[in-house]
Amino acid sequence: MPELDNANGAADVGDVAIRLPGMRVAYEGESLDEESLAPTWTEQLQSWLDQAISAGVAEANAMVLATADGDGRPSSRTVLCKGLDQRGVVFYTNYTSNKSHDLTVTRYASATFPWYPLHRQVHVRGEVEKVDITETAEYWASRPRGSQLGAWASPQSRVVDGRRALDNALHAIERRFADVEQVPFPPHWGGWRIRPDVVEFWQGQRDRLHDRLRYVRTDDGWKIERVAP
Repeated sequence: MPELDNANGAADVGDVAIRLPGMRVAYEGESLDEESLAPTWTEQLQSWLDQAISAGVAEANAMVLATADGDGRPSSRTVLCKGLDQRGVVFYTNYTSNKSHDLTVTRYASATFPWYPLHRQVHVRGEVEKVDITETAEYWASRPRGSQLGAWASPQSRVVDGRRALDNALHAIERRFADVEQVPFPPHWGGWRIRPDVVEFWQGQRDRLHDRLRYVRTDDGWKIERVAP
């Protein structure tokens, strides 16, 4: 373990800093070639997602969502993919959250599925749109009641006066809907869909010569191209 500095009790991070340049993983994944890709990005992503789930990857549907505000300042966070079809990938959130403010302004986002145990990543980039009310209601009905109540209680991304404030808000919502069998979804809550123009599939390979194949939307449909790692 790092030694403690006698003056302030802080950990000596020198050893950690020295180790960082030498930290690396030797990738020995399957090769990814153009002939092995599915006809569409949707089928390829679904196939890799199924394999990640079968391999026991935790939160296999988790993706790192990157957005930028009106001044171009980026931010990222992990969300869960809750929809996948030819239209794009979907996640749900509070429409008053920081991420939703960013998306409302820029109308563009990227997301990365980081399947580290499989030495794989998938990057999705494109314009965004809100999910329609019917689709939102269908997904909302599938959520656990506790998650539904939490969505009502949390003023997402706003500063709150301690954990007690959140607990009190939840208790108030529990009382509000105590006699309601089906909790309705809040008017400030719903889904966003990323409609991709680029979907890149990344497979780790030896000597850092990774395979990177991507589907790119064109005026004539989708094309597949390889890019250097």
